[in-house]
This record gives sequence, C-alpha cells and structure tokens, in this order.
Amino acid sequence: MSCMAGGCRISYKLNGAAIDYTVYKTIYVSNFPIRAALVYPPLQQTFENELLDYITRNTRLRTIDTNNADLQLEGEIVGYNLSPQAVTENAYASRTRLTIQVKITYTDNRQEGKDISQTFSAYRDFDSSEMLTDVQDQLCSEISKELVDLIFNATLGDW
Repeated sequence: MSCMAGGCRISYKLNGAAIDYTVYKTIYVSNFPIRAALVYPPLQQTFENELLDYITRNTRLRTIDTNNADLQLEGEIVGYNLSPQAVTENAYASRTRLTIQVKITYTDNRQEGKDISQTFSAYRDFDSSEMLTDVQDQLCSEISKELVDLIFNATLGDW
C-alpha cells in the first residue's frame, strides 16, 4: 500500500501483478476458438481453463461474463504446427516441435494507452519416435501454461 499527499492508493502485488483494486474489480475473458489450420479440439478447453485458473489464483479480479468489465481479454488460437527438428545423418528428424500461437486483444476500459494486441507463441519438442497422439495432451498442457504466463506478464503483470 502506498500513501501520497492526496490520499491512499491500495494496490496488491501477486506473482508480478500490481493491480489497483480500487479501480479494477472485474475482468471478462472470452472463449479462445481455434482458428489454426491444424485443429486439436481439446486444446481450446485446456488453454481457457489454464488462463482462467491463473487469473483467479494470481489476482483478486472477479471474472464476469460480459464485456462491460474493467478489463477484457479476448483472442483466438491461431497456430498449431508440427515441424521437424534435429535432423540426423540419414536425413530423418529425431525430434519434432509442436508450436502453438495465441493472438490476444487486451482492453483496459478504465485507462487509455494500456490496450495490447499481440500474438504469443510457445513450443515443446518431442522425440520423433513417439506418436503425437501419445504426447499431445501433455504437450498442450505444458505449452498452455507457458502461453498463459507470457500473456499474464504482458497484460495484468505489466503495471
């Protein structure tokens, strides 16, 4: 809490978020539909749950189901790609990279100049001898956690 000559301003810092809770009380988090060429349907729910849980654990903002909130976080999953990595001497890839990209629009309805529109990307490599179907859930969970951390730090954590 910091007090100045004109009064007190209460803010809390949790995991990098310093939010003035006298100004910001609510946040709207939209659905994040998959708009990628390659679609893995469970990814949407995995990402959305991770994002909402992270906001709930690390802020005192109340999540509401309307875009009349103090803050808005909207977006879509725009990339879900596989690419070969670590090519061996016989021209086969020994590792495969799964990359997920999320485009977000963050709107601050209380203060101008804080809005953000940005695409975030994260990836994990896995052994090419493994089937994607065997590692996909775990990789999507790990990547979603990293993406949520990046998004949180660029939006709610950037005060």
